[in-house]
Amino acid sequence: MSGTDAEADAAARAASTVAPPGVPASEIAAPDPLTIETAASTASEIPAPETAHGPLPTMRDVAARAGVSRQTVSLVMRDEPGPSATSRERVLAAARELQYRPNASARLLRQRRSGLIGVLYAASNIFELRVVERLLERAADEGYDVALGPVTARRSTEVVVAQLLEQRIEALACYNPDPSSPALASAIDMMPVVWLGERRADDRVDVVRTDDDEGLRLLVQHLIGLGHQRIAYAGGRGGTVGPDRADAYRRAMAAAGLGDEIDVLGVGFGEDDGSRAAEMIMARDRMPSAVIGCSDHCGAGLIGTLMRAGVRVPEDVSIAGYDDSDLAALPYIDMTSVRQDVNLTVEATLAAVLRRLREPGRSGADHPTAATLTVRSSTGPAAAS
Repeated sequence: MSGTDAEADAAARAASTVAPPGVPASEIAAPDPLTIETAASTASEIPAPETAHGPLPTMRDVAARAGVSRQTVSLVMRDEPGPSATSRERVLAAARELQYRPNASARLLRQRRSGLIGVLYAASNIFELRVVERLLERAADEGYDVALGPVTARRSTEVVVAQLLEQRIEALACYNPDPSSPALASAIDMMPVVWLGERRADDRVDVVRTDDDEGLRLLVQHLIGLGHQRIAYAGGRGGTVGPDRADAYRRAMAAAGLGDEIDVLGVGFGEDDGSRAAEMIMARDRMPSAVIGCSDHCGAGLIGTLMRAGVRVPEDVSIAGYDDSDLAALPYIDMTSVRQDVNLTVEATLAAVLRRLREPGRSGADHPTAATLTVRSSTGPAAAS
């Protein structure tokens, strides 16, 4: 159909429309030239979204089923004033019958603000998943939605941030991102960015992280209280937080007078890393009496590999983790761990985002959250030498 035909057809349909019983004539589509032109161009340029089972219902389909204008459907779906009670009932009934859902992407294109906060996180990290889950809830309380950006082996920081920017996010919260990403640099220039989980020396970003110095101090003191001195640390690799957390362990050991016992097993944060650390200490003539994993995942790998080899935890070696995630609390892991508080992390993140959105020129700040220790059965008295 040509543009002229589309306009004539739209005008004819609008002129011949009769209000259904109970629907005011004012809520029936009128032959507005701009509306006709927009409808014609939309119909010719933008196809209705489809699934494998056919096209999805559109606002136009709901309007036709309810016998009202598309503008009335839009007002009803946005819960705006104007339509009569009868019209609202007819529109909502038609939407239910057609299983219609408003097109969020189209709505975003019409708005100056998206109301979206992007979040980049590791899809395999249980603690980060808990933070994202809580952020979804708290952001909704503040009138925002969250656009999810999971990082995997094949989805880098660059890929994820670029996709989030395409969704018109207003702010970005990111766990341990790749600082060399050009897309991330663009985001920092354009919007509030909260760097989660590690330090970042850049006053353009806010940093939300657990106080690692306090966390490692608590853990080292706990183990010393159980009679341990040969306390090793499995970690030191991975982003900025890997070396930083290992340095916090070194400071805690030195402050406790155990500088000569500092023993860093250079691994990363995953279960496989913990398994490698376990193999390292089992290959020695004398194992440490306790090992601190740089994360709960690392600690769980330590426990699993040691116990499969017949090493008792904690009778032979005490094992601790970091995060106090759901993994540490599993009954067959039951691991002592430094607690990174999910609620404190989310509240600090959301407060930083909202503050920077209200005050665009404001510099970022460091927001360390309190660390506490959760003691479980994976740590016990040091075995007699």
